Parts: sequence; structure tokens; C-alpha cells
Amino acid sequence: MEQPILILAAFVIGAVFGAMAVALTRGFFANRQIKAAQKRAERIEAEAKVEAKNIINEANLDGDKIRARAESEIRERRTELQRQENRLNQKEANLDNKVEELEQKEHNLNTKARQLEDTEEDLEEQRSNINKRLEEVSGMTIDEAKAELLTNVDAELGAEKTRRIRDFNVTLTEEAEQRARDILAQVIQRNASEVVTETTSSVVPLPSDDMKGRLIGREGRNIRALEQATGVDLIIDDTPEAVTVSSFDPIRREVAKQALNKLILDGRIHPSRIEEIVEKAKEEVEATIYSAGEQAAYQVGVHGLHPELIKLLGKLKYRTSYGQNVLAHSMEVATVAGMIASELHANVAIAKKAGLLHDIGKAVDREVEGTHAAIGADLVKQWDKSKDVVRGVAEHHLDVADISFWGFIVSAADAISSARPGARRESMENYLARIKSLEEIANSFIGVDKSYAIQAGREVRILVNAEQIDDLDSMRLARDIVKKIEETLEYPGQIKVTVVRETRATDYAK
Repeated sequence: MEQPILILAAFVIGAVFGAMAVALTRGFFANRQIKAAQKRAERIEAEAKVEAKNIINEANLDGDKIRARAESEIRERRTELQRQENRLNQKEANLDNKVEELEQKEHNLNTKARQLEDTEEDLEEQRSNINKRLEEVSGMTIDEAKAELLTNVDAELGAEKTRRIRDFNVTLTEEAEQRARDILAQVIQRNASEVVTETTSSVVPLPSDDMKGRLIGREGRNIRALEQATGVDLIIDDTPEAVTVSSFDPIRREVAKQALNKLILDGRIHPSRIEEIVEKAKEEVEATIYSAGEQAAYQVGVHGLHPELIKLLGKLKYRTSYGQNVLAHSMEVATVAGMIASELHANVAIAKKAGLLHDIGKAVDREVEGTHAAIGADLVKQWDKSKDVVRGVAEHHLDVADISFWGFIVSAADAISSARPGARRESMENYLARIKSLEEIANSFIGVDKSYAIQAGREVRILVNAEQIDDLDSMRLARDIVKKIEETLEYPGQIKVTVVRETRATDYAK
């Protein structure tokens, strides 16, 4: 019984001692941890003190630097302010000096102004005395002297004005002539046309002389029927194997010519057949006329023409003027007018159309009263809305008061086409009459001694009396003669009027 008690007591004692040992062990370790924590705290405190000391030192250093920098900036600003103050003081001193100088100058100017006033008064008094003395010497008042002086000045200015106008006219004329010469020379060189001549009769060849009798018919009924249907004259003479068709109207002559050729080929020649063939020939000629108008417009590059204008244009194929085919002439004028317009940087299309239609009035001038230019302008106005084209057609003979730019272009192109050698034929009677008229017009003016029409009537050379006509009068005389020629004569191209004034001095050595 005692043994288990002892064992239990031993176990209790052992447990107590174990617990005490564990407690002592824990206390030992706790003490060690506390000491370690204290040492760590002391170390941290020491490090914090060192770091705080360093921070305080750095702060002190930064404060010194900031203080030093602030003091430096303050010193610099004080220096700058001092410098600006010195500069302002200097400027103020300079301004004071300038004000003093200006006051001195103003004083001097006032003094000089008073002196000038005194001088002007003296001069005015002297001028008055001089004018009085001049009036006494000349015997004229100031107003009379002014009037005489102005009269003399007007006379001198008039002479000077006349001289300048003459020089300007000479220069302008030379420049204009040279420019026109250059343009026309280029246009003529660029254009080459054939010489065309037309007659009022056509010859129709016959296969044999027996055909002449068949054309005449029994008691001449066939030839009468043909002449009545076509409006031409058939001349059947001794010319072998040929019949001559004569008419002043080229269209009728062409209809008769085609009708004769068809009758000869057909062989059936009697009045009813003649009428049938003539109607067919008229239709073919009308188709040919329209085709000729279309072809002419196409060749010169004129588009958009009204069909009526094309038809009238084609009729010009059977019309001549001084032996020149009018359609060929119109095409040539259109080409030349286009070239002139291109040289002058103008509208080439308008110039070509006006040139092509300029003689269209000749297609109906036998049926309508008036000049072909006015008739043509009325026709073009009906079917073309371009006012420039209408004016070019109406003014191409320069016979109206106000001539436009297009009138001059078409007129120049017309003169080039009609005046070139061989273009037109003129009868000797008309030629001699025109030469005589030119000389009579020139001789009708006062101061003209002699006049000569030269260069086939293209120029009139006039000799004047030097005592009656001076240089300026010579220029006026030339213009007056030109104007009278334009008003009274009709002529192709242009006529040059040259007035020659010659002064001769004669003396004898004894």
C-alpha cells in the first residue's frame, strides 16, 4: 500500500519539479529575448539619433545654401535696380538738354519767321514799285500784259501741239503699216490659190453634126422648147460637133448644159421629153448647189450653218465677179480672215464665218434691191445670231460710218483675195475710166499742180504748189482726197494717195 503511495508521491514531485524546470527554462528564454529586444531597441535608438543628427546637419547645410542664394539674388536685384536708376537719371538729363535745345531752336525759328515777314513785305513793296515802273515803261497794264503773254503762249503751244500730233501720226502710221504689212505678208505666204476665170457661155460637145438637126427639130420646135424651159440661148453655128449655151445666169447655163448632155445620151429629143429632162437637171443642179455649199463650209472649217445659208452659199459657185468665182473667192476670204484673226489673237471662228458669208448677198442681188453687203447682212441676220458675223458682212466694203473690228478684218481679207494678180478681170474701158476719174478727183483740189495715176490705178501721185500748201496741209490734202475717192469710186483692193511737196531755191552767180 505504501509503495503505490510512494510512487504517486514521486510522480507528483517529479511533475512539480518538471513544471518548475519548464518555468525556469521559459523564464530564461524570456529574459534572453527581453535583453535581445532591449539591445535591439538601444541600437535602433542610437541609429535614429545618428540619422536625426545627420538630417539636422543636412537641413542646416540646405538652409545655409538657400540663405546664401537668396542673399545673392537680392544683391543682383539691388545692382540691377541701381543700374536702371542710373540709366533713367541719364535719360532725364538728356531730355532736359533736348528740351533746352528745342526751345532754343523755336526761338531761332520765330526770329527767322519775323525776318522773313519783314523781307516779304520789302519784296512786295519792291514788286509793286517794279510793276509801276514796267507799266510806265511799256504803256500797258498788268492785265493787258498777261493777255498778250497768254496769246503768245497759246500760239507757241498750238504750233508745238501740231508738231507733236504730226510726229505722233507719223510714228503711229509707220508702226501700224509695218504691223499690217507683217500680218498680211504672213497671211499671203500661208495662202495659195489658183487663178479662176469664168465666162458667160458653155460649149456642149456633140457626137456628130447630125445631132444639130435633131436639136433644132422640125421648124425649130425642139430648140425653142429647150430655150423656153431653161431660159438660155442655144447657139448652133458652123462650129463642128459643138453647141454653145449662152446666158448671163450661170445656174441656168448649167441646167441647160446638163439637160443637153442627157438628151444627147438618151436620143429621144422632143418638147415633152425636153421638159422632163430639164426638171431632172434642175433637181440635180440644186443638189449640186447644196453639196457645194456644204463642201465649202467644211473645207474652211465653218460649222453649224443654217441650211438656207448653205444653199445660198452653194449658189455662189455659179456666180462670178470681175471673172473671179465668188464661192472660191469667199472660201479664200474665210481662210485669209482666219489667219489675220489668229495673228491678232482674235476669235478665228467668227472671222472665218464672216469671211465665208461676206458675199452671200450676191446670190440674190439680182432679185433684191440694195448693195450685196446690206442684202447679205440681212440674210445672215435671219439665220445666224452672231452680231459680230453680221457686222463683218455688212461692213466689209467700209461704206458705213462706224466700222467694227470684224469689218476691218473681212475687208482686208477681201482686198487680199480680189487684188492678187490674176484674180479678177477688168475691161479696158473700165480701167481707163477709173484712171481718168482718179486724176480728176486729185486735180479738183486747190493747190494741186499735177496728178498721175500709176501702178495700174493702185496709186495716185500728186504734186502740189509749195507756196499754197505747207507740210500740215499736205497731210490734210491726202486724207481729203482719200475720203473723196472712197465716196465716189468703186475699185478692187486699195488705192494709195501720195502727196509730194517740193521747195526749190534758185539763184544765179554773176
